[in-house]
Amino acid sequence: MVAPVVIVLGVLVLYPLGYGVYLSFTNATAQNVATDIGPVHVPASYHFVGLHNYWQIISGQDGDFYPRLEWTVIWTVACVGITYSIGLGMAVLLNRPMRFRLLYRLALILPWAVPAFVGVFAWRLMFNSQYGVFNDVINVVGLPSQDWLGTPFAQKVAVIIVNVWCGVPFMMVAILGGLQSIPGELYEAAEMDGASPFQRFTNVTVPGLRPVTSTVILLSTVWTFNMFPIIYLLLGSNTSGDTDILVTFAYEKAFVGISDYAGAASYGIVILLILVAFSTFYRSRIKTEQS
Repeated sequence: MVAPVVIVLGVLVLYPLGYGVYLSFTNATAQNVATDIGPVHVPASYHFVGLHNYWQIISGQDGDFYPRLEWTVIWTVACVGITYSIGLGMAVLLNRPMRFRLLYRLALILPWAVPAFVGVFAWRLMFNSQYGVFNDVINVVGLPSQDWLGTPFAQKVAVIIVNVWCGVPFMMVAILGGLQSIPGELYEAAEMDGASPFQRFTNVTVPGLRPVTSTVILLSTVWTFNMFPIIYLLLGSNTSGDTDILVTFAYEKAFVGISDYAGAASYGIVILLILVAFSTFYRSRIKTEQS
């Protein structure tokens, strides 16, 4: 009964992962892989180089890994922190009785339902320096138009805004489910003991949300660390490289210019190891705090 699942995982996950590990120990590029030129077949000429690619990355000799890693960490922390804060605030508001609550919930879930590429292209139009709505707004108040996607700093701010917009609905729904699972008797008991709203939030809501919080932060961190579509679709080739996170940089190594398949595979494995190490440390830390 599990054979179909095992076969699908093997074809879609295990084989590409294993082949990527193999390539990471070689010097494979677009110039030395096997190819067909008309009727002539040119065999592969790349060879095994051991840990050379990993040493190039970890030692910083390629000059690209640590600047990309620094921005990737900043990007992940900023996106996860802002997304969680906004999602928590919206969940707390929507957990209270109010008119049109269902309408508000549907409206806030909408960014999650819209395909990512549609939402990103809409934001790209709004950020357009000539016809974007943001420049129209600031022109109304007498300010000059801005090139929202033209400088590295503006690009970084833009991708964070778009990623937060895409990620808030999931965070809000997950936290809202956690809020609704907290027994109301705890709030009543705290209120009878004279606890203020802030004290009820810090002593009842926050501990009650701890299981949900630990899960959504872990998932959001992994997803954001590997968030390729937002940056690639919003900026495309309109970047100096400063806005590339590790996964988009690995893509460029594999598919832009003279393809460096071995280097891209090495970056992919390094990204995997970083996330595995973080997940292991994070889960062990959560278990220690809960015990």
